[in-house]
Amino acid sequence: MELSTLCYIEKDGKYLMLHRNAKKNDVNEGKWIGVGGHFEKDESPEECLLREVKEETGYTLTSYRFRALVTFVSGNGVTEYMSLFTADGFEGELIRCNEGDLEWVEISRIDKLNLWEGDRIFHRLLRESNDFFSLKLEYDGHDKLIYAALNGKPMEV
Repeated sequence: MELSTLCYIEKDGKYLMLHRNAKKNDVNEGKWIGVGGHFEKDESPEECLLREVKEETGYTLTSYRFRALVTFVSGNGVTEYMSLFTADGFEGELIRCNEGDLEWVEISRIDKLNLWEGDRIFHRLLRESNDFFSLKLEYDGHDKLIYAALNGKPMEV
């Protein structure tokens, strides 16, 4: 079991997106994702969020919300529980990220990027509601989403 955070930092109708194109053997290679990463020992979701955002972007978050718990079942024997956040306040200067290229992308254009299938679902849910949600995403061991459930109820995939 793995624990991670993911954050979409918003400014002027755009999200700060990370194009994962810099690490070898990266499960996210070529994909566009938010910023975040894995918990360190004894961290809370918020502590992990703040540390990872600072490491990857140089920004210190000043306003953020815990929006969802996403359960990823990889199909390869790994299950990851991801704390999903959005943020609309930050300070500092953007730095170069060693995991890929950071780019501000219009929220309306996000679906045109190379995303994981499940990411498309939670992007839609983030846009459509301010309510906290629990999303389960099950993959076939590769890139194919085979099952999704919102708040315990199966969804069309």
